[in-house]
Amino acid sequence: MPGRWPDVGLATASLKPSSGLLQNHDAAQHRFCLIGARFGLRISRQRQQSLTQLSAPSAGLIQDLQVQPGGTVCALDTIQQAMERLPGGCRRLAVQLRLDIDPEWVWTVLTDYAQLSSFIPNLQTSRLLWRRANVVGLEQEGAQSFMGLRFKARVQLELTEHLQERRLSFVMTKGDFRRFEGVWQIGQNAAGTTLLYELTVQGCVGMPIGLIEQRLREDLAANLRAVQQEAQRRAALS
Repeated sequence: MPGRWPDVGLATASLKPSSGLLQNHDAAQHRFCLIGARFGLRISRQRQQSLTQLSAPSAGLIQDLQVQPGGTVCALDTIQQAMERLPGGCRRLAVQLRLDIDPEWVWTVLTDYAQLSSFIPNLQTSRLLWRRANVVGLEQEGAQSFMGLRFKARVQLELTEHLQERRLSFVMTKGDFRRFEGVWQIGQNAAGTTLLYELTVQGCVGMPIGLIEQRLREDLAANLRAVQQEAQRRAALS
């Protein structure tokens, strides 16, 4: 029988087992704490706190991605990665790509929710459930092969569109992780456009997160490349 695993699409990752999400913030360490929740539990006040905290990427990880060793700015078409190990088997990962394309095309691709599964690797379906102003609900299902086994997973996500800042923050409201939340951030400066994806993830109880760290890194990088290629394709057709 197929196992339960995740995938990393818009909020997509490639790892999804089972349990919902609740969280508190540890102000002293500026890190997230975990309060377990059963699969399918909807988040109310705690979810709103989580969305507020995710309004911008983590400053520490972003600083790690700003320059290469020696202080030089990362070259175009280069992927940078950073990872932070959090308590309770959580991982916070950040992946950044510098590319030569108008940021508006990148935003258009990221917010084309119904079409994400057509170009994001391992994302089988992506369905827009509802929209309330700049907040949308998505249901995504992914499939992944790992160590000879086929895993599937489904999540429901609440995304907030910050159009002026070109930022998408998301949090799982129902699904196969204990924690799955993050930010897509599009930037622009004299050196070009940057696309950043930050993800904080915690698998189900008993999931060996240490064994899948490298797979997570690879999947996040593949997602950025997929968004880049789709944005370039659409720009070429315009």
